[in-house]
Amino acid sequence: MSQLSFPDPAVIFQAAPPDTREQEVIGRVEALRTRLRQLTGQRGRWVGTLRRVSLARAIRGSNSIEGYIVSLDDAVAVADGEDPLDAAEETAAAVRGYRDAMTYIVQLSDDANFSYDESLLRSLHFMMTQYDLRNRPGLYRLGAIYVRDDSSGETVYEGPPGQDVRSLMLALTRALATADASEPAIVRAAMAHLNLVMIHPFKDGNGRMARALQTLVLARDGVLESPFCSVEEYLGHNTQTYYRVLAEVGGGTWQPQRDSRQWVRFMLTAHLRQAMTLLRRADDYERLWDRLSELIARNDLPERTITALSDAAMGFRVTNAIYRSHDEIGTDTASRDLRQMVERGLLQAVGERRGRHYVGSGRLRDVWRAIRSQRRVDDQVDPFAG
Repeated sequence: MSQLSFPDPAVIFQAAPPDTREQEVIGRVEALRTRLRQLTGQRGRWVGTLRRVSLARAIRGSNSIEGYIVSLDDAVAVADGEDPLDAAEETAAAVRGYRDAMTYIVQLSDDANFSYDESLLRSLHFMMTQYDLRNRPGLYRLGAIYVRDDSSGETVYEGPPGQDVRSLMLALTRALATADASEPAIVRAAMAHLNLVMIHPFKDGNGRMARALQTLVLARDGVLESPFCSVEEYLGHNTQTYYRVLAEVGGGTWQPQRDSRQWVRFMLTAHLRQAMTLLRRADDYERLWDRLSELIARNDLPERTITALSDAAMGFRVTNAIYRSHDEIGTDTASRDLRQMVERGLLQAVGERRGRHYVGSGRLRDVWRAIRSQRRVDDQVDPFAG
């Protein structure tokens, strides 16, 4: 049997060594992530909520770029394994698929037997897109592919020929497997994202795959858990800039010799802003937990109710099933706790029987509103301006 030969990784986009300004921004991101790791490493109960909501925001952000729009409440429900209330079926399926792929990435982050290969990337793609077999989930495209601007109908990018896809994907996985450990992971991850989206190996789901691959590379670096190193939320909020930078770097067709510095700088800015946001949220969550602990003591409630109360305070719905899964308690205990929270005026019941869920009362929501009104303003200065 003939051996498979690997193409030269240089046939794909390469990053130039970081210049002085880029090194400074990388240093700032690493310092912020070190602080975040120290905070989340304390394993306070609020960390679990930060992790869940960060995953939900990443899922929501990445899917919103592709037109699959869900509320944050629905995204949190999907992250918890529940069905969304308001999303259309295809949107719900897309969000669930992305959740499954991101959950697998969490599992792979510290796998001692991990390796980058085509099968891994194709499996992740299958998880994301299996809801529509017409899009060949887990299989490479066979022919040409064009990216069009939905607003104008204009073709903005043409991917490499279908017959070149496999060799380019082999080059990408080879580059990831043999990467120089001295190259910053944040740059390697950005280039993995750029190369996959430019190769455009699949009929559909290329953007979601590229963003998930970036998160995987960062998670494997071990600095932070994958929900805390993703920038998908930031990209979802800055979609037009994201598309513009990709278009300018790509040049309309597969041209891997083009300069990727603009892309790297855009991604460094995304990581800097996202890290600032996560640190602010960590501070908010810790303050919320302190306030809720006092509220629980005054209302003679079990300490375990803090998870449900924190979700409801932030505007997320609470169900008996979700409450049980977070606190590993039985159905009867969960029902009793939820009833007591309603009686104390902290939760309000919505719906009947199996469709029942709970939302925060005005009194409870005011706790979170007060904390948000006092939050600090993040630095929004462009680190590469001037």
